[in-house]
Amino acid sequence: METIEIIAQGGVRLDKLISEQTELSRSAAARLIEDGSVTVDGRPVNKKDTPKSGAMVEITLPEPQSVDILPEDIPLEIVYEDDDLLVVNKPKGMVVHPAAGHYSGTLVNALMFHCGDSLSGINGEIRPGIVHRIDKDTSGLLMVAKNDLAHLGLSEQIKDHSFTREYEAVVCGAVKEDGTVNAPIGRSRNDRKKMCVTLENSREAVTHYSVIRRFAGYTHLRIRLETGRTHQIRVHMAYKGNPVAGDEVYGNGKPKWLDGQCLHAKKLGFVHPRTGEYMEFESELPEYFTKFLKNIED
Repeated sequence: METIEIIAQGGVRLDKLISEQTELSRSAAARLIEDGSVTVDGRPVNKKDTPKSGAMVEITLPEPQSVDILPEDIPLEIVYEDDDLLVVNKPKGMVVHPAAGHYSGTLVNALMFHCGDSLSGINGEIRPGIVHRIDKDTSGLLMVAKNDLAHLGLSEQIKDHSFTREYEAVVCGAVKEDGTVNAPIGRSRNDRKKMCVTLENSREAVTHYSVIRRFAGYTHLRIRLETGRTHQIRVHMAYKGNPVAGDEVYGNGKPKWLDGQCLHAKKLGFVHPRTGEYMEFESELPEYFTKFLKNIED
């Protein structure tokens, strides 16, 4: 069983405190408290308790339930493949790995069919081979590791910011000049499913952007990630006042001529973890993206 330890802040009810300092929802925290899986300074507690500042809150998480992830014969657009890794071009609308409500039809289901047992196991049975991810409604290039050597080598490049990840996006409003957003990202206190720019329980996040073309009410951007936080581009663009077009979570809703958000992972560059060769791949902008550009141009 996994145990999480957090330090209490005075004046905050226990279930609320746990939801603010972990990825657990408030209702999940309350269930764990009721089950006796939470202690404060080693003593059992009630969800309505308000621990004093500095108290040690210990949360014991139950063992995850085993879920059968089955191979599925889903077509994959494979850009490159060898014995260590593959690069796939993910369509918009496909979930990368199984999660609650999405145990089939994911990229992992398709990879398991294509690769068999040849996927790295570092991220466990739910995310075999997945080195990094992109959102369901983001299209574009994704790296997959076939073994642990490749996975560790690629992960290290992401960690030291030597892994090239370039996107193209259409954002709302006029972006006047090229720039960088350097603002830490953490989970929102108001909505645990969302991320936000915050100093609380956050991690460094850096996004570089440059203007490709301006339209009336929109700007076409090239975006390079220096770090890779959850929803980073979407959060940073919304933070600077130019949310990704079609982003219904962080943006201004659904514009005309666009189904979903206009964000595409266009370029991947990395050093091959076995050969040491630098490799770089690009994908064409998908039809939904070029069609939206044509419509806003007209």
